[in-house]
Amino acid sequence: MTGTTSTGGWVRTRGASPQAPHDGLGSLDGHPPLADVTLRQVVRIGGGGRRVRVRFTNEYGTTPLAIGAARLGLASPGGGVRPGSDRGLTFSGAATATVPAGAPLLSDPVDVPLNALAELSVDLYLPGKVETCTCHDPALDAGWTVPGDATAAATLPATAEPLPVRALISAVEVLPAGPATTIVALGDSRTDGAGSAPGARHSWPELLAERLAQHGSPAGYVVNQGISGNRLLHDGIGPSATARFDRDVLATPGLGHVVLAVGGNDIITSFAPRGDDSPLAGFLAMFPGAPVTVDDVIAGYRGLIARARDRGVRVHGTTIAPYEGSELYTPEGEHARQRVNAWIRTGRAFDAVLDFDAAWRDPARPSRIREDFHAGDHLHGNDAGYRALADSIDLTLFG
Repeated sequence: MTGTTSTGGWVRTRGASPQAPHDGLGSLDGHPPLADVTLRQVVRIGGGGRRVRVRFTNEYGTTPLAIGAARLGLASPGGGVRPGSDRGLTFSGAATATVPAGAPLLSDPVDVPLNALAELSVDLYLPGKVETCTCHDPALDAGWTVPGDATAAATLPATAEPLPVRALISAVEVLPAGPATTIVALGDSRTDGAGSAPGARHSWPELLAERLAQHGSPAGYVVNQGISGNRLLHDGIGPSATARFDRDVLATPGLGHVVLAVGGNDIITSFAPRGDDSPLAGFLAMFPGAPVTVDDVIAGYRGLIARARDRGVRVHGTTIAPYEGSELYTPEGEHARQRVNAWIRTGRAFDAVLDFDAAWRDPARPSRIREDFHAGDHLHGNDAGYRALADSIDLTLFG
C-alpha cells in the first residue's frame, strides 16, 4: 500500500504552494508592510489526527524571518479562537525562531485532537519587517493582520485588517490515529478554486476531501497545490509544475496519490491571440517562454509520471476542460486541447483518468463549459462547477 500506513508517521492534511509576492496575481501590491503585526489565518484541514505541526515558509524571503510568537487553536466564527483550544507553538523548544532566507521551518508538534475538516486559526507574530513575504496568491480563506502581538487574543481585535494572501504558511501536518494517505492535487487556477465563493471551501480538492471524510476514507488528507496561472512546463505565475514537483508533491509526508490537473494553461497561452496591439498583450507578458506543442505537454506529463512512480506514488490525470467563450480561446488551441485529452484518455500512462472535460462540457457545444458551471468568464468554475468535478471522481481510486 502506498502512503503512510501506521500511526507512527506524519501526513500532510493542508497545503498552499509558496510563491514570491511579485510572482502571483499582485494581491499584496500596495499592502502595508508586514512589521510588528500578528497574522491570523484560518485554514481547514482534510483528515484529522491527534497531534499537529505547522510548516512556516520563508522560501522566497530575501532576509531571515523573525517569529516572535505563534499559536494554533480551533477557529470560531468571525476570526475568533475557541476558548481552551489554543496552544503555543514552539521551535526546538523555544517560543521564538528565525527562519533563514530561502527556507521553511516546522513547528514542534502539539497535542490537539482534530476531527476531519476541522478549521484552525494559526497566529504568527512578526516583530520585525518582512522584506519579501513568501505567500500564496490569492487566498480564498480568511486572514487578517493585527497591530502588535495579538496571538493570545480570543476574539479578533477591532484593529484587524484583511490579509489578501496566504502568508508564510505552506502546510499543516498531523499524526493520524490510524492508517492514512495523502492525495496531492497539482494544478492551476481551476484547482486553486478561482471563481468559487471566497471562504466557502468550494475548490474541487476541498469538496473531494469532504466526500472522502463522509465515507470514512483513510485517504481524506487532500492537499491543494494549485497555483492560479500555473503551467506545466514554463515558469510565469509561480514556478512551473515540473519545477515545483519535488517540493510540492514528492516531499509530502504520507503521499500516496497525485492528481495532475495542469497543462491547460500551457495550451491556452501558447495558442492565445497574440500581437503587440492585442488587448491580451499585457496579460500574456506574465507567461514567458516559447509556445509549446501537444507533444511537449505529453512529454511533460510522462516526466512527472516517471518521477512519481519512482516513489511508489499512484498518478491520476485529469482531462483539460473547455474554454471557448473566453478571450483566450482560438480554434487552434481547441484542437490542441482535444489532442492532449485524447492522449490522456487512451495513452494508458496514468493509473486512472479523471474526465473533467466530460464533467464540464456543454453537450450542445463541447468546446464550452456548461453555462451553469462557469464563473461568468467561460474559463473558471463556479461553486456548482467545482462540485461537479469533485462528484465526478471515483472515490475507490484512492483505496
